[in-house]
Amino acid sequence: MNKPIYLDNNATTAVAPEVFEAMRPYFCEKYGNPSSIHRFGGSVAADIEAARREVAALLGATYRDKDNCASEIIFTSCGTESDNSAIRAALAALPERKKIITTAVEHPAVLHCCEELTRQGYTVELIGVDGQGRLDMAALEKAVDENTAIVSAMWGNNETGTIFPVKEIAAAAHAKGALFHTDAVQAAGKVKIDVVDTDVDFLAISGHKLHAPKGVGALYIRRGIIFTPLICGGHQERNRRAGTENVASIIGLGEACRLARTQLDEEYNYLKNMRDAFERKIAAAIPRIRINGDLANRLPGTSSISFEGIEGESILMLLDVFGICASSGSACTTGSLEPSHVMRAMGIPYSAAHGTIRFSLSRYNRMEELDFTAEKLPAIIARLREISPFWEN
Repeated sequence: MNKPIYLDNNATTAVAPEVFEAMRPYFCEKYGNPSSIHRFGGSVAADIEAARREVAALLGATYRDKDNCASEIIFTSCGTESDNSAIRAALAALPERKKIITTAVEHPAVLHCCEELTRQGYTVELIGVDGQGRLDMAALEKAVDENTAIVSAMWGNNETGTIFPVKEIAAAAHAKGALFHTDAVQAAGKVKIDVVDTDVDFLAISGHKLHAPKGVGALYIRRGIIFTPLICGGHQERNRRAGTENVASIIGLGEACRLARTQLDEEYNYLKNMRDAFERKIAAAIPRIRINGDLANRLPGTSSISFEGIEGESILMLLDVFGICASSGSACTTGSLEPSHVMRAMGIPYSAAHGTIRFSLSRYNRMEELDFTAEKLPAIIARLREISPFWEN
């Protein structure tokens, strides 16, 4: 292959050509400040609102009226800011409640925020998962009580792709008067999202996971919720997120959401079929592997495979020799020599968890790239197992 084979799309995606072209005028031509009262700035403000409507449409937030539905969307800098904003706003809205419930397999954006909040007097309860990464709903329902301010559970896991029963989790939270937040960073643009049907209170997305640029995200806030902003200053975003808008990136996010919405079913089937064919080839060629996650209910482009007896970092280094880019898990935890918290929470044996590789696909991948990867992997695994002190035939 003459160019890199990029199979790390859960870490970040390429900006779509259509997105880049939509952004281009906002650097040198339509550069007005959207808060200005003159028409040069006002036209930019109108374009931001059009982008806001596209985000709302992708998330199913258009049921009330198409002119005002977008008021439930605020633009942020990333998924991490959106997650932090939601959790802290929920605590401010319910100050008498001091308990947070989340899952043991959340992204660090949620887990580290909750860890910090324990130092401020809050109690955090982590709900476990089974060997396929499926949430223990009985434990969650038991944990939610009248002292719970917020339940936070991701829509789809960034390492395994396992999808959580978001609608049922929201119902369990609301039954006790708690608010519900979901990190949908990996799910947005890959599976259908309907914030009305699922009855979520907060939902976070990030542009660079769905072919928009880095540095822009969005947060859905259900109408009627008292929202205390994380960032204070000017009146931007209806006084819910201060700071001059990152206009070009917001326009890009709107266009990326439009593309994702119009191509959702086609892209889902394309990614799923390609991933499944790849996993079949790997399973047939390499012994003693484990495909992780809920195989019946996963995000379509995520494939987490554990290779027993070897280190994931060594696999990645040899894949890189052939120009193949993958990861050992979350890009936010890569570099750690320990198995990821997701693998540990699932109870994956250490000998397999340590050799876990995540391949994540996008609409720009082709089957021949995966065939090439499947062709090179058996020799890589065999070579590493030969020299591994942890491998026993």
